[in-house]
Amino acid sequence: MKKAAVLIILLTLAALAFAQSPIAKGEKQVNAGIGLSSWGLPVYVGIDYGIHPDISVGGEISYRSWEYGSYNHSIIGLLVNGNYHLNKLMELPPEFDFYAGLNLGFYIWISPEEYGGSKSSGLGLGGQVGGRYYFTDKLAANLELGGGTALSGGKLGLSYKL
Repeated sequence: MKKAAVLIILLTLAALAFAQSPIAKGEKQVNAGIGLSSWGLPVYVGIDYGIHPDISVGGEISYRSWEYGSYNHSIIGLLVNGNYHLNKLMELPPEFDFYAGLNLGFYIWISPEEYGGSKSSGLGLGGQVGGRYYFTDKLAANLELGGGTALSGGKLGLSYKL
């Protein structure tokens, strides 16, 4: 009985050690797509970098424009993020990647002089929960919901591992 228990523990540890992680340590992934916002339809591009089998950090830039009355406005967003990938905790197959994390963003609002001109947002803290489904080893569809920043409604796009 003891031998069987030891064997099960060793097999479980081996499976965890060799399991695929969503973004392996040292691996990079590019993300691009559209966002949801009450201020226009943002487009974004970003990159994530694996610093641990379950943790990634990244950066992102977004742009959106919209018309309010007779005024045209736009926002350029810059943010950094950190995510904890929940695959091992949830025992998910390798084609799925679920994560949650925080982001810190800075936004530049560009409006006509008659409307008040350009201004910056200062720093804003937000959170996100998201998921990816990998069609291949490198290509995935992603969906992310978040709050606390100007790109707060969510995002839909593609991810590609480099």
